[in-house]
Amino acid sequence: MIRWMWGVVVAVGIGAGLAAPAAACVVALDPGHSRDRLGATSARGVGEWFFNRALTEQVAASLTAQGVKAVVINPAGGPIGLKDRTRQATEAGADLFLSIHHDSVQPQYLTPWQVDGKARSYSDRFAGFGVFVSGRNTGFAASQAVGQDLADALLAAGLRPSLHHAEPIPGENRPLLDARRGIYRYDDLVVLHSAPMPAVLLEAAVIVNREEESRAITPAFRDQVAGAVTQAVTAFCRKH
Repeated sequence: MIRWMWGVVVAVGIGAGLAAPAAACVVALDPGHSRDRLGATSARGVGEWFFNRALTEQVAASLTAQGVKAVVINPAGGPIGLKDRTRQATEAGADLFLSIHHDSVQPQYLTPWQVDGKARSYSDRFAGFGVFVSGRNTGFAASQAVGQDLADALLAAGLRPSLHHAEPIPGENRPLLDARRGIYRYDDLVVLHSAPMPAVLLEAAVIVNREEESRAITPAFRDQVAGAVTQAVTAFCRKH
């Protein structure tokens, strides 16, 4: 039985005595969804926002340790519009916007099961990460470059992409820019195209997959992903 333990989001910033990156850099971290709109539901009935918040906290700590200023958008998870997220990033002077999510599948792939006497749904068919960019973002080329660096770092960490969003079915059919890296083009994602800076959305894991859900709650998994994000972001900051 899994014990669900979630930390609280902590304030982040450049810590004293840490070496700064080659150029001053501010990254907006957007934990997807909110407390009132939790997003996808995991195989064991946990709302996606809790996964997003925990991973964002780990990413923020990792970036801060490398001297990158990480600004967490809506850390308490209150009601917020999609464009308000990118507006807050702009007001914070962000050079890069990263939206952090966890993934699900289309309803036809879900199978019912019981968890602690409650009806839940799962699908073990798909697993892995996905990276999304928008062609409507004004920094599309830079977004692609960050997405490539992020996917390469995730692959080097032993993680693999899921390609199920490219499947030609209703609700999916997203163009794959790079199948090896799991990079999709999704022009109409509001948090990507409304950002006036390069923007990337990461689906870190498929949480309706029972085994992947079990991994996604572990500090070890979050460390893997945070390390990959930090590698990609610091590369961006050095070029910025």
